[in-house]
Amino acid sequence: MSALFSPGRIGSLELENRIVVSPMCQYSAVDGVAQPWHLIHVGGLMMSGAGLVIVEATAVEDIGRGTHGCLGLYRDDQETALAKLLDEARKLSGARIGIQLTHCGRKASTRTIPERWKGEPLPVEEGAWTPVAPSPLAFDGHWPVPEELDETGIERIIGAFAASARRAAQAGFDLVEIHGAHGYLIHNFLSPLSNRRSDRWGGTRENRMRFAIGIARAVRSVLPPAIALGFRINSTDWHPDGSSLEDAVALAQALEDVGVDYAVMSAGNIAPGISIPPAAPGHQVSFATEIKKRTGLSAMAVGMIAQPRQAEAIVANGEADFVALARPMLDNPRWGLHAAAALGADIRYPPQYIRARPNNWLGFGFVHPEARPPETSLQLDRPRSVSWDRPAGRT
Repeated sequence: MSALFSPGRIGSLELENRIVVSPMCQYSAVDGVAQPWHLIHVGGLMMSGAGLVIVEATAVEDIGRGTHGCLGLYRDDQETALAKLLDEARKLSGARIGIQLTHCGRKASTRTIPERWKGEPLPVEEGAWTPVAPSPLAFDGHWPVPEELDETGIERIIGAFAASARRAAQAGFDLVEIHGAHGYLIHNFLSPLSNRRSDRWGGTRENRMRFAIGIARAVRSVLPPAIALGFRINSTDWHPDGSSLEDAVALAQALEDVGVDYAVMSAGNIAPGISIPPAAPGHQVSFATEIKKRTGLSAMAVGMIAQPRQAEAIVANGEADFVALARPMLDNPRWGLHAAAALGADIRYPPQYIRARPNNWLGFGFVHPEARPPETSLQLDRPRSVSWDRPAGRT
């Protein structure tokens, strides 16, 4: 039996398998409101064969958006649009749907150039706003200096995360993930490279973690027990003066104490110019393994996980409980279906696509030789499709 396609559990949330679609920014919202593109994008991923699809990083307040095209969840119209998206997306498969909540901190107010996929500071004439951060330190030399948050601002943002989480529950999401990595606001507080405060929000590791823990506690307090809560953690800044894996483990242990169910382990992006090891397949899996060993959290691995048997080995060997894929899913939105064929797993297909199932299409092995089932795999001798029902508890 495939480990990758065995049922999984995050908190009280049950998943059909261990494949997760990572949040992927689309820069296609209008004033924070989801558009038809988001339904097409999320809907396609719902039919990928993954057990969980997480909607892109979504800002908890307007100045927390990375760009003018980022999703938001701080107004009624934004919540209504996402609720409608969920209502349609759930008709496509039995995959669960989560959302990632974020505040971009000093990396907010940027312009994304599609041709380069690289963020740049937003010019004033294009509607730039002043970003906020724990300390008035710019992300880079040509970036704006952020406004230093005072106690009132910090408490406002903690409350904003809770308010957005409440909206996420009302919209019908199964899971909420808090973004605490990639150089965004929570990561800004966690890292000594971006947090130079001397008050209770900076200095010692305990103080630098206070903001992240406060947000997690506030979010958990407004979510029903059935909704899982996760946290994307920065595993290392790759800098001797920055956050380390030991810091990440300490944070994960503290987050577990306030009700977080899983951690997804990322790394880097706190500042430009830091030398990092070359990326290689599975290069961040060891961070998830450390969390799995040293906490009771479900561990989610990321980092150039692209091949079915690679993902299978990660789960089968106990290196992580789940694998999360991003760009491989953009490249191949049916990644999970093809992985099932490669691993001999019998999974459900959308009824409309049943003719493309390996046992129903003689050409499958020619088009996807890498996904051809091994000789000893389960013989898929009959179509298996379903009429998807709305999960219990969702109306």
